[in-house]
Amino acid sequence: HLSGADQRYSSNIRVLCSMYLPTAAPSPMLAVDAVLHEDLERLERVIVKDYKQEAKSHKAKLMQNHRVRKRIDEMQDKARKLMRVYDDDSEESGHRKEEIAALGASNPTAVYGKFYDRLKELREYHKRFPVYDISVAEDDTALLKEEPQVEFSGEETLGRYLDLHELHHVFTNAKFGRQVDYLEYLGSLADFGSINKPVKLAKRYREYLQRLLDYLLSFYERTQPLSQVHKQMAKLKDDIEAAWEQGQVPGWEDKGLGGIGDEAEVAAQQLSVDLETFDSPEELQTLGADQLKEKLAQLGLKCGGTVQQRAERLYALKGLSLKELNPKLFQRGKVVQANRSEQETKQRQQTALSVAELEAQVRRLVELLANIISDTRGRVEKKQAQTYEELLAEMEEADAEAGPEDEEEEEEYIYNPLKLPLGWDGKPIPYWLYKLHGLNQEFKCEICGNYSYWGRRAFERHFKEWRHVNGMKALGIPNNKDFYEVTKIEDALALWKNIQERNTGGFNPELDEELEDAQGNVYSRKVYEDLERQGLL
Repeated sequence: HLSGADQRYSSNIRVLCSMYLPTAAPSPMLAVDAVLHEDLERLERVIVKDYKQEAKSHKAKLMQNHRVRKRIDEMQDKARKLMRVYDDDSEESGHRKEEIAALGASNPTAVYGKFYDRLKELREYHKRFPVYDISVAEDDTALLKEEPQVEFSGEETLGRYLDLHELHHVFTNAKFGRQVDYLEYLGSLADFGSINKPVKLAKRYREYLQRLLDYLLSFYERTQPLSQVHKQMAKLKDDIEAAWEQGQVPGWEDKGLGGIGDEAEVAAQQLSVDLETFDSPEELQTLGADQLKEKLAQLGLKCGGTVQQRAERLYALKGLSLKELNPKLFQRGKVVQANRSEQETKQRQQTALSVAELEAQVRRLVELLANIISDTRGRVEKKQAQTYEELLAEMEEADAEAGPEDEEEEEEYIYNPLKLPLGWDGKPIPYWLYKLHGLNQEFKCEICGNYSYWGRRAFERHFKEWRHVNGMKALGIPNNKDFYEVTKIEDALALWKNIQERNTGGFNPELDEELEDAQGNVYSRKVYEDLERQGLL
C-alpha cells in the first residue's frame, strides 16, 4: 500500500513525465500517450463548456462555432498522433513496447522495484525544481473568450449576405454572360441552361465557374465552420462521374461531343439530292442570302460571309454527307464526331466532364445557401429604395454590432398574460386603454382572406391597405368609396353588379320619362300614372 504522498505522486506521473522532465532527455512514449489522452478529454470539456454559454447575437454564435471547429481540429491532430503510437508497424509503437518491457512487466517481481526507482527520480527532480504546482485547477476562461480571426467584407456583414459584385461584373462582360442587373444575377446564379454548350467548353467559362465555386465554398466554410462541405462535394463528384459514364448527366447526355443531330443528317441527305438540280454555286445564289443562311445554320455549317461564299459553302455538300465534309466548314462545336481524332474526342470529353462537375457543385452550394441568397436579394432591393441617411444609419448599426458585446444587457422578461399590445416603451399598454380603443373587438374581412382586425380604427384603416386592395383587385372590383365597409365577397360582387347595371345607360320609360300635371309638378311616368289612378291629380 502506498502512502498519501505516494498516491499523489503516482497519480500525476504521466503529467510530470511529459511536462517536467529535462528537455535533454527523450520524452517517454507512455507519458506522451497519457498526455495525448488527457488533452483529448480536456478539449472535449472545453467544447461542452463553450456550448453551455448562451450565444445570443449572430456574431456570438459565429465565434462559438469557429472556436469549436478549432478544438475539433486539435482533437483530430492528437488522435492521429495516438493512432501512429498504437500502429504496430510504426516507429512510435516500437518505442512504446520497449518502455513497457523496461517497466518490468515481463518480470512480475521487478515491477515494484522499477516503479519506486522512477518515483525516486521524480522526487529528486522536483526537489531541484520546486516551482511547478499541478494542484491548481485548469482555467479555460481564455479559451472560452477567444475570438478567432474570420475575415468578411463589408458587404457580407459578418456572413449575413453574399458579396458577388466582382463575379457579376465578370459575368456581364463575358461572352457566356448577358447584361443583367445584380438582383437578377443573384436569382439566376445556378441557371446554366441558357448558355450554349460550345461556349461552356471555353477556358474563360471554366475559370468563371471555378472562381464562383471557390467563393461559395469559402463563404459556406466561414459561416458554417462545423459543416463537412468538402465531403459533400467529393461525394457529388463521384456521383457525377458515375452518371457521366452512363450518359445520364442532365444537359450533357452527349458527353460534350456536340456535333449535329439526326434531324440535321436527314436534312443534309435531302439537300444533297436537291443540289443535283444546280450546276454551279452561281445558280445557288438565286436562293437569296437569307435562305442560304437558314440552310447552312440548319446543317451546323458556318453561315457568315457574302452570298457567294455562302453558296460555295452549301454547294460543297453536293454528292457528299456531312461526315465527308471538311471540318473547317462547320461552326465551332458543330463538327461531326467522326471528323475528330481520338485525342481530340478524349480531351473534349474530359473538358466537358470538368465543366459538368463544376456546375453541379455550384448548384449544390446554391441550394445550401438558398436562405442567404434570398436575404441578399432582399437587402439589395432595400438598398435601392434607401436614402443616403438611411444607409449611413444602417452602417453605424452594423459597426456597433461588430464591436464588443460586454455592454449588452439581458432583455428583461415582460409578463403579459393577456397578450396586450406593446406601447412605445416596449411594455404592455394599460387594460383600460386597451378597452377604450376597442382593441378587444374583432373585425373579420372575407375579402382579405378572413384576416382579423382588432379595434374599429384598424378596421376602418385597412380598406386602403395593400391586403384589401389586392383582394379587391383579385375580384376585379375597383376599390373606391362605394365599397367602404363591405367585407363579404358576395356583397361586394352583388354591389358591383348593381353599379354596372345602373351605369349601362339606355332609356327606361317608367323611370326616365317625366310628366307634368296642371299645377306644373313634374313626376316620372310610373308615379304619375299611380297618382292618376288614385284620383289625386
